[in-house]
Amino acid sequence: MPQKSGLHKTDERILPGSTGTESPAEPKPALRKIDAIAVIVGIVIGAGIFRTPSLVAANTTSGDMFLFTWILGGVISLIGALCYAELTTTYPNTGGDYHFLNRAFGKKLAFLFAWARMSVIQTGSIALLAFIIGDYVAQIYSIGTYTSVVYAALVVILLTALNIIGLNVGTGTQKFLLALEAAGLLLIVAAGLLFSPAEAVVAGAASSTAAPATSLGLAMVFVLLTFGGWNEAAYISAELRSGRRGMAWVMIVSILLITAIYLLINVAYLRVLHLGGMAQSDAVASDLMRTVFGEGGVVLIGVIVAVAALTSANATIFTGARTNYALGRDFPVFRFLGRWNAQTSSPVNAFLVQCAISLALIGLALFTRDGFKTMVEYTAPVFWFFLLLVGVAVFVLRRKEPQRERPFPVPFYPVTPLLFCLTSAYLLYSSLVYTGLGALVGAGVLLAGALLLLTLPLLEHHASRNSKL
Repeated sequence: MPQKSGLHKTDERILPGSTGTESPAEPKPALRKIDAIAVIVGIVIGAGIFRTPSLVAANTTSGDMFLFTWILGGVISLIGALCYAELTTTYPNTGGDYHFLNRAFGKKLAFLFAWARMSVIQTGSIALLAFIIGDYVAQIYSIGTYTSVVYAALVVILLTALNIIGLNVGTGTQKFLLALEAAGLLLIVAAGLLFSPAEAVVAGAASSTAAPATSLGLAMVFVLLTFGGWNEAAYISAELRSGRRGMAWVMIVSILLITAIYLLINVAYLRVLHLGGMAQSDAVASDLMRTVFGEGGVVLIGVIVAVAALTSANATIFTGARTNYALGRDFPVFRFLGRWNAQTSSPVNAFLVQCAISLALIGLALFTRDGFKTMVEYTAPVFWFFLLLVGVAVFVLRRKEPQRERPFPVPFYPVTPLLFCLTSAYLLYSSLVYTGLGALVGAGVLLAGALLLLTLPLLEHHASRNSKL
């Protein structure tokens, strides 16, 4: 087996569509397993666990069914992680999904994905998380009508700066935020399991007599959205010290840890509020803390939610710039993005461009009343479309490169990747059915990328001439 440091460079040279213009400075295997787990868990366990459980409760018929949906969400996410484990251990690369799609389907589709991730998927997610933080901080200290927009923009600028400073600062920030988030989540679990007063249970039982219209399929949409983000591990696969097989271990452990945390939190919700109380709640975590600790608990949960969103935002910024770097590495017209700073071990230009686009999306809140909802609609359909294509890439690459060494072949092939593809297809359908204008805007930006793709040969020729001059 090649040495870890040489493996990444070898993989870069055989990348389809490579122009041979890679920067001499390239990513090095500098991440420990604990760093990688912190990034993945931090991305997944964000503000969603404080919002979606009430929506899941409204679409399930019993407490047992409610908890089953979260277990099922963990199983489905684990299936996806196993598929990604094969891809990341076989093709470790900073480009992640971009690299897999490039090898499976060619340069054009890979470009379209990189465009979508830069302009819709990742930057939209960063803006969404920044809005959550801005909304909660605005309740503590308001500076006017656009307080939450200002705070959201400051969050993006600050976290981008920390990640530009260097890899150690970025991952150190992530572990610190994750520790704060873990403390907050443990407080919620303890409040529900250890300190809930008897009258809270009685009140919850009384409210559970309501019989909402249920839909298990819709419940799973919200559950899987809450589990979303584990696939970001692909973007750090080339930077893991423990080598290719270590990435599979990192992904599996992360999913199991996330599932266990989600189950504990939802058991706490269920014990205090019961299913009916959860279904009628607009802020299930706030209602739990209010029941147990009074109004002071509501302020506390606001801080916890802000920290959770901050943790996810930092991890999303960290991994998002890696695709922009891969785009610049392979397309001359975006060459400025493909520069890796060896001193800070980070793609500085890629971070700056990602920051600028995220700030532009945050600026849209000046024209809409609900920035959070708009960002959800904007990103979801495009995200699930490309995740489906990554699942298909497992089959394509098995056929195209059957002799390639696969340190971690996906178990129970072809059943496992087929289940992953079916799940992604269902989420794509659901995101189109349940979203509005924002989804159309996201699709429009993707179409703009397709039009840019048509003019790409001319742009590349022009860029090549300028570089020679």
